Amino acid sequence: MEQKKQSLASRIPPKVWLLISFAAAMLLWYILSVIPTTARAFPNVVVTIQGLMTMVERGVFWQDLSSSLISVVLGYVIGFIIALPMAILMAWYVPVRNIIEPWIQFIRNIPPLAYVPLIVICAGVGRRPQVIVITIACFLIMCVTIYQGVINVDETLIKAARVLGATDRDIFIRVITPATLPFILTAVRLGASVALTTLIAAESTGAIAGLGMRIRSLNNSFDSAPMLAYVIIIGIIGITVEKIIKFLERKLTGWQEKREI
Repeated sequence: MEQKKQSLASRIPPKVWLLISFAAAMLLWYILSVIPTTARAFPNVVVTIQGLMTMVERGVFWQDLSSSLISVVLGYVIGFIIALPMAILMAWYVPVRNIIEPWIQFIRNIPPLAYVPLIVICAGVGRRPQVIVITIACFLIMCVTIYQGVINVDETLIKAARVLGATDRDIFIRVITPATLPFILTAVRLGASVALTTLIAAESTGAIAGLGMRIRSLNNSFDSAPMLAYVIIIGIIGITVEKIIKFLERKLTGWQEKREI
């Protein structure tokens, strides 16, 4: 009986499952919008869309969206540029690892909201502290992920390359990079997610525009419809970025064997 159910489920196309999932989410949203205790926080779809249209008519939505995207992209790119060589140095050289890794693990356990005031004191208000906060968050997660990829490269491959006369440069290009590429792409995906989840904290640094700043502002006025719309927009951006990265991952790591579930 169980095998029949599994075979039936496997015959349903992924797009149909996506539609079922979307319909279930819409049903749950509707239920939350009619329950008295949750209706104020979760207005129905029509009211939420109207709230978003109000923000568009006021001329603030596109300003908020562009401001947040600029901060996220800058912090994300800078974080990756710093994380990649740092992770490789940590994995390749024991002294670098012993000096830097404990501090990375220490800072990882501190919520961004805890050190945002210190960054504001040092960097002032505006976009600069936003980028710094997102850079720190992205650097930490990407550095650790890439480091785990480099450190877990099969030592036999490295020794074999050395026996064949390969230099450190050859080993890095021909052995380390291909073996670490899946971890790098995983780090890229995780970094994108962290950049968006850090947005609220980053934009608490005196920002004058941004999705996170607007959510906090709307929260103060209890205007839940546009606030919920902004939250959904952040989620849509996150899903879109993840889909793009997964597409690139399939193209670049098609040789990698993956377990089918």
